[in-house]
Amino acid sequence: MSSNDALVDIARVFRGTFVHSNENAPVEVLEDRILGIDTEGRIAFIGRAEEVGKLSQAWGFRISDVKHLGAHQFFMPGLVDTHIHASQYSYTGTALDMPLLQWLNTYTFPVEAKYKDLDFSQDVYTKVVKRTLKNGTTTACYFATIYTDSTLLLGEIADKYGQRALVGKVCMDVNKAVDCYKETADLSTDETNRFIGELLKRKYALVKPVVTPRFALSCTTKLLDHLGEIAKNNDLHIQSHISETKAEVNLVHELFPDYKSYTDVYLKHNLLTNKTVMAHACHLTDSELKLFRDTGASISHCPNSNISLCSGMLDVRRVLKHNVKLGLGTDVAGGYSPSMLDAIRRALDTSKALKIQDPEYKTLTFEEVFRLATLGGSQALSLDDRTGNFEVGKDFDAILVDPFAADGPIDMFPYENTKVILEKFLNLGDDRNIMEVYVAGRKAIPFQESV
Repeated sequence: MSSNDALVDIARVFRGTFVHSNENAPVEVLEDRILGIDTEGRIAFIGRAEEVGKLSQAWGFRISDVKHLGAHQFFMPGLVDTHIHASQYSYTGTALDMPLLQWLNTYTFPVEAKYKDLDFSQDVYTKVVKRTLKNGTTTACYFATIYTDSTLLLGEIADKYGQRALVGKVCMDVNKAVDCYKETADLSTDETNRFIGELLKRKYALVKPVVTPRFALSCTTKLLDHLGEIAKNNDLHIQSHISETKAEVNLVHELFPDYKSYTDVYLKHNLLTNKTVMAHACHLTDSELKLFRDTGASISHCPNSNISLCSGMLDVRRVLKHNVKLGLGTDVAGGYSPSMLDAIRRALDTSKALKIQDPEYKTLTFEEVFRLATLGGSQALSLDDRTGNFEVGKDFDAILVDPFAADGPIDMFPYENTKVILEKFLNLGDDRNIMEVYVAGRKAIPFQESV
């Protein structure tokens, strides 16, 4: 297709190496390619470098405007964080001395209750959006708090800095530990509708609402019913937690005795759909995984949090064998790092810990986990029609990696090919190696002076 056929203009053209995943290969290296991005931020074409003259004529860009990547630099898809609590960012890296349920009562709920204060919210939410973008997170699925106005503020900040985001107002009408931090079922329903209506009215290009029951233990069946109806009537994404710890699973069985399983609680309230992502899932049974597969619901694997709170170790290989969609999440602040590179590393560590327990276990490869952090995450969030890899027609969500960054953490040696360099970056790299971040074709990093 030419620009005349497509009636689009080309905004940027890059020449260099592009690394991404597709359904056939967890890592595909495209050396010396020309990639064009249209004014809508979508990938218009990808061709071989020797075709630059032909592409220039077809798409109407000047060859002199092509930006050449440096030696050993490469573009990879933006990282997709399928589960992060923006409201917990202020105490990231601390408070990791308790199991989940005690941790929530002692640290999380008292801090989240502070988000009535918009100044406090502005400070934390600005920092978490900027920090995750600097670390290459182009898409984030955020939990906020029960407070509608500050949750709207999170959406505003994500839009301002150009991050693709699903933003959720937390819903909970059960909280015995911090009594002030909950709503009634009716108020939570009303405020969820207000949040969704207001966020959609703002028509942000990349920020959308996600229906967010905190988890079954914090919601009555009345509230779960209402939230399932809201998601269905508005065709919205849904996020929550499931089977993070054995203690949590046992409590769900006690409090919901008429349901077959934890998963069945969500299923019966229309909260398990092909636009649902559930965090953790460490202790799901085979029959529950079948329900995930049959409904198209997905799992967010949060390995740092799972280990840090001693919750469990998700067997990713088992989930994938059930053909369940799966992405990675940082789960800040249960996970102590806001970087998806850490999530990649901890996912590999967990896989190896499972092999220590069972020598026959097949560990995940770095290539497989790279796909989980990019294309897999976009699939888990049902956004793979828009992002996740470098297919023509998708938005250009990408990070420019420079393994030779000044004062960077990686030492390079002669004759290392791109795949080796990618592995080094995933295992050793950090934000110093991330030179530029693009979301839907717009440069988000370095930050523009206007933001």
